[in-house]
Order: sequence, then C-alpha cells, then structure tokens
Amino acid sequence: MTFIDTHAHVFSPEFDEDREEMLQRAQAAQVAQVYMPNIDVASIDAMLQVEEKHAWCHAMMGLHPCYVKQEFEKDLAVIEKWLETRSFKGIGEAGLDLYWDKSLLDQQREALRVQCGWAKKYQRPIILHTRDAFQETLEIVQEQQDGTLRGIFHCFSGTVEEAQAVLGVNFLLGIGGVSTFKNGGLEPVLQQIDLKHLVLETDSPYLAPVPRRGKRNEPAYLPYVAQRIAEIKSMTVEEVATATTANALDLFA
Repeated sequence: MTFIDTHAHVFSPEFDEDREEMLQRAQAAQVAQVYMPNIDVASIDAMLQVEEKHAWCHAMMGLHPCYVKQEFEKDLAVIEKWLETRSFKGIGEAGLDLYWDKSLLDQQREALRVQCGWAKKYQRPIILHTRDAFQETLEIVQEQQDGTLRGIFHCFSGTVEEAQAVLGVNFLLGIGGVSTFKNGGLEPVLQQIDLKHLVLETDSPYLAPVPRRGKRNEPAYLPYVAQRIAEIKSMTVEEVATATTANALDLFA
C-alpha cells in the first residue's frame, strides 16, 4: 500500500530545520511520491534543490495567485523560460484567490489563462487554487477547456454540485486535511463522488488533518486523510490508497 501526496510545499522555509527527517517520516508512512507546486520566482531554487536530492519529490512550475502582482508578466516570463528549459510534472500552483486581496482579480485571471495555455502546450496537468473564487476559476477553466486540459482543483472544500462541475470539466478533486475537520463540510461530497475522481494531498505545511490540526502539516500525515475518506465511504484504507494512487499516476503520467 502506497500513497501519493499530490500537493505539498516541502521546499518551504517551515521545513528548513528538519527537512530530511520530515521526508524520512513520509517514506515510513508509505508516501511514495510527493508533487511540489511552485509558489513564485523566489521559491524555484529551493524546490529544485529538493527534487535534485530526492527523485521521488517532483517539481511543478507556476505562479500562485497570491503572488500575482501588478507587474506579474515579469514573473510569468521567468517561469516560462524554465518551462522551455526542462520538463516539469505539472503547471502550478495557479488559480484565483479572493480571500486576501480582490484588487488584482483581473491580473490573477490573466495569469491563470496564461498558465492554462502552458498546461495545454506542454500537455501537463494544472493545479488550481480556488480560495473564495471557485466559480470564477471554474469559468476560466470552462473557457480554456479544449478537451486536453486536465488537472486538480486543489484543497477542494465545496458542495456536491461544485464537485460535479469539476468532474464536468474533466478535473480531479484534491482532498486534504479539511476532510477530517468536524465542520469541514466534505462528507456529502465524499459520500457521493466516486473514488476515481479523487486524489490525496496535504498542502504541507498548511491544513494539518485531525489529530494533528493546528500543527505544521507534512506528507507523513496523508494516511489520516485516507483513513477519513475510508470511514465516510465505508471501505478500507487500502482501497482508498490504491484508487487515489492510480488516479495520481494517470494524471501525472
């Protein structure tokens, strides 16, 4: 039984003191692969250093919506140069975020459209951040979908109807620590949506699952998420691990 963490920022400064031990704990917890979404231009070097040292940790390339500024085109140019230079497993973390700042929505939308274009050009999945912006993000994906666009709605925490809309654009749902929260609201989604549409993630170092809630998150906690999904769907953890691992391998193939 193995797990795949489809979304973990293990290159973040939060892990600088114990990164090697943290990654060892992940492997001990049967996490076989970790996919690392980039944040901005400044995070690239640290991410690539982790990938170089640990071949099972895979770099993705993109610009997080919270780091889209007035002159975002300069950052996108740097990121595009990297995409032209070498292969990455995915595009992202891209998307929209209206939780922190609504004033740059137009810039965020344009940055997302550019990154959807990269996903289609390089035939790579795109990882979508949709905080307080699910509908706005979905509309851009629908606009950009030409039959080849694939990816993950990361940290999904919406309704059954929203989950079905994600499936309608041929994307997967990224399920993480929120699924274990008492008031996380994901039980109806996990009851009704087939396992073939789900992948596991931690979003480390954020959103640690129960019983680690409030602590720094890390990939070794991924089995807690799988256990909660198994409980809700009345199946075994092995079944959850097998299905979600297969979904991730298919997406990132």
